[in-house]
Order: sequence, then C-alpha cells, then structure tokens
Amino acid sequence: MSPACLSSVFCLLSPPQVKRKLDHGPDARPFPSGKKLCKGGGFLRPPRPVQVTPTTFCDLRLANGHSAQRRQVTSGPPPSGLQDWLHTFKMWSGPERLLALDELIDRCETNQVKHMMQVIEPQFQRDFISMLPKELALYVLRLLAPRDLVQAAQTCRSWRILAEDNLLWREKCGEEGISEGVASRHRKCGRSGGAAVSRWKSTYIQQHRVDNNWRRGDAQEPMVLTGHDDHVITCLQFSGDLIVSGSDDNTLKVWSATSGKCLRTLAGHSGGVWCSQMAVAMVISGSTDRTLRVWDAETGTCVHTLRGHTSTVRCMHLHGHRVVSGSRDSTLRVWDVWSGRCEHVLSGHVAAVRCVQYDGRRVVSGGYDHMVKVWDPETEACLHTLQGHTNRVYSLQFDGVLVASGSLDTSIRVWDSNTGGCVHTLTGHQSLTSGMKLRDNVLVSANADATVRVWDVRTGQCLHTLEGPNQHQSAVTCLQFCGRLVLSSSDDGTVKLWDLQSGAWLRDLVALQSRGSGGVVWRIRASDTRLVCAAGSRNGSEETKLLVLDFNGDETKDETD
Repeated sequence: MSPACLSSVFCLLSPPQVKRKLDHGPDARPFPSGKKLCKGGGFLRPPRPVQVTPTTFCDLRLANGHSAQRRQVTSGPPPSGLQDWLHTFKMWSGPERLLALDELIDRCETNQVKHMMQVIEPQFQRDFISMLPKELALYVLRLLAPRDLVQAAQTCRSWRILAEDNLLWREKCGEEGISEGVASRHRKCGRSGGAAVSRWKSTYIQQHRVDNNWRRGDAQEPMVLTGHDDHVITCLQFSGDLIVSGSDDNTLKVWSATSGKCLRTLAGHSGGVWCSQMAVAMVISGSTDRTLRVWDAETGTCVHTLRGHTSTVRCMHLHGHRVVSGSRDSTLRVWDVWSGRCEHVLSGHVAAVRCVQYDGRRVVSGGYDHMVKVWDPETEACLHTLQGHTNRVYSLQFDGVLVASGSLDTSIRVWDSNTGGCVHTLTGHQSLTSGMKLRDNVLVSANADATVRVWDVRTGQCLHTLEGPNQHQSAVTCLQFCGRLVLSSSDDGTVKLWDLQSGAWLRDLVALQSRGSGGVVWRIRASDTRLVCAAGSRNGSEETKLLVLDFNGDETKDETD
C-alpha cells in the first residue's frame, strides 16, 4: 500500500476537533481548570482519571487479555539470585535498562532470542482492520490486489466477511473488464467458513482461472468433428452450445460443442454456402445459388427462403430481426428474418459487394469498385461514398461512428460515418487486409503478409505488429478477440495466441500435422471458454474438420490454487 494511500486512511481515522458546548459559567467567567458548576452554585470536582496506558510488559499482557502466568520453559527451580537481579534491574533508569538489555541479548543463544520474540511480538500486533468502521475497512481492502484480497480473507473470520463484500469484488471485476453478463452466469455460492461467498468474487476467480488456462494451460487434445468430407468450410458460427459450419458442399452442419456430435445437416441450397450469421438457434445462410435461407438450428427446419439477388450472396450482417446481404450483383438487400420479406434494396455499387456492416441504424458496405458506402436503409439513400482506396475493399468494421475499411491496396482507412471524411490512413501492411476486429478504440487487422497489427483508431498509431520468431509463415485468415487476448489463424496451419496489451506471442493453440505442407486453418470462432477452428487443406494433406478446445476452469478447485 502506498504512503499516500496510508496517509489518506490515517487522515480519515484522526478524531475530529469537537468544541466544548459550554466552557464558562452564567456570569461569563470561565470555569476553574478541571471544575464545572453544579446546580447549587458549587463546583463538582471531576473524578480522578484512570491510568489506562500499560507501563510494563506485564501490564500490556493483561491489557491484551492474556494471563500474567507465562508458560514454563524449564521444569527446574528458578536460578539463585534471580530476584536480586530483577530488583537491581528495576532500580536502574530507562537508559541503563536498555544498555543492560543490549548486553544481555548479545550473550543469548539463538533459541533464547527466538523465545523472546515469541513472547513479545504477539503483544504488539493489532488487528486494525477489525477495529475500523466497516466503510474504512473496505476502503483499505479496496487498495489490495485481488490475489492479496483472497489471501487476506484467510486471516480470520472478520477479515473474511469483509473480503467477501460483493460490491468490493464487483469493482475488481470492473477493473478487469468482466461484465454483468459474465457474472450473471455464476450463481451465488454457498457459505464457506461462516461467510457468504460473493457472486462477483466467484466470477472473478473463475475468469482468472479461464484466462490462465488460455495463456498457460496444459496442452490439450482438441475434440475433432468431421463431416464435410474433403470440401472447404467457408463460414463458421458459434453460439452457446451450438456450432454451425457452412461449406462449398451446399450444406451447413449443426454440431454440439459439448459432445462433438453432428446434430443435424441443413440441406436445401443448390450451390455452395459462402456466408452465414447466427443468433441463438436462428441461422441465416447465403449461397452461390443467389438465395438466403433462414434455419431453425434446433429442428433443422428451413423457415424461409429469401429470393431477390441475381448473383452469389457473398456477405451478410445480422442485427436484431434484420439481416443485410451483399451480392455479386452489386446490390444490398435488407430482409426481415421473421417474415422472410425483403424490405429495402440498396443500389449504388458498380461491382460486387464484398463486405457489409449493420448496426440497426446505418448500413456500411465495401465493394470491388474500391468504394465504401454509408446507407440509410429506411430511405434507401446513400448518405456518403467514401473514396480513397485504389483497389478492392475486402473487410469492414463499424462501431456506429467510425468505419474501418481494409483493401487490396495494402492500406486501412478510418472514416467518420457522419461526415464521410477520412480520419486516418493506416499504412504498414504489405498486402490484402482480409479481416479486422474493432473494439472501443483498438483495431486489429489480419493481412496476407503474414502479420497482425494492432492500431489506435483515435490517433492512427500502430501500437503493435504481431510478428517475430513465432509469427505466422503465411497469410492470416481469421481473427478473434477473447478478453485481453487476440487469436489469429493462418494458411500455415496454426492458431496463435497473442497478448493484446503487449503484442507478445504467448503460444500456438493449434498446429496441424500438415502445417507448412498444405494444412490450413480457414476460420476460427471463440467464446470466453472455447475455441472452434475450421481446418483442412487444398491438396488433400489434411482432412476437413472442426477442432474444439475447451479452456473452462474447474470451479470445484480451491480459490487459492
């Protein structure tokens, strides 16, 4: 705890200066020192003050509630002359006693000094936390790191009650970015040692354990899911316990993330599936057959077939009950997935639409015409055409205000969707930016130059380039955020884990046997506790499959592990 923090606590503990209500008599003359006027006009002498400060170590032991009788260190009689020696010691002045004690300690053996420490030290220890008002005690504990807080809870029962405070741990969770949604998945634990365990504390410990499993957990064999034969898995979704993979074999498959079983195959498209979106058990797929289909993943039923595009449906983005699709026919369509009705058609691109983002209010699209467009879907009006790229736009991110676009021209541009102005041009990549993720002010980009870069979209600064001896050896195919971690997959057949704050490589989570000789990880999706990878090859060196890794912590383990 820093000196500044301690001084703040001591200031709070200092007794206030309370003014006496009456320090003079009715005739305005001050009372004599130590006396007060009584009703009869006389003075009452205050009672003699009681001396409460211990003057000897024996007094201190009694004041601390210990018996004056010490444990016997020997079974024999006391040495002769002891009482005379003690009497002489008592007659000396304070400085003389200190000198005598120094000489005595110098002549003691180690076990004798240890005995003195065992007798003396406990008498000067004070449980100041238990002596403080609860609000001040919690203020002090709030200054501790979570690991120290867990250890403090094991000191005694009163400390444990304070250290289990739910609001205290909610604050610690907030500092680590653990949300209310994560906490709601953890039920309030039972009682341990007589104190109710905080739900927020349980959440923090579980998330900390999961984070450690991601970063440093033992190497584990992934669960392998096979079912698309030797076809390419083109899209991947993951929600709850359900995994949905789409392939150029014209089907989607629904898998259990727990058992690894293929629960059902969604068949109906007459062409390869190129894009998909998922919300709970609703799946929307887009195909080269020019249609979108809405599926119920629980039953495998095709709820709607959405017709209107005249070429391949290449991209889509779902928000609420609306999905916006982009096609090689150069148009975008806004659909109501509940009714299956096409509500709006957005025309303006002059080449294929390759990527789209929709936040419920604005649509942003990128195309092979080098353009990024911002739309009002309700009026079907193009609000802004963002010009600046000199080649095809392949990837987009949109947070409601800022648009980030990645292009084959090697640059990334950051735009203001309200004004249409280019805020920053991010340079450094050497090839196509195939995917990006934007969270708060941090943008992470995946590039065919085998690197991943981390940017600050407010300043346009490149914070980290994720490269070095452990960097990817081929084009990066997919990105995922997972808390303070970044996961990247590549044509080199690996999935790598990086620290977002430092840019450091942590480890390879997946390394295919055929890596470097044709093995590819096409897509990845991650939750807080699971990673799902779609892998295979284009030359037959690796079978097409899904790999599922579980990083969930063991909640039954002791909180101090």
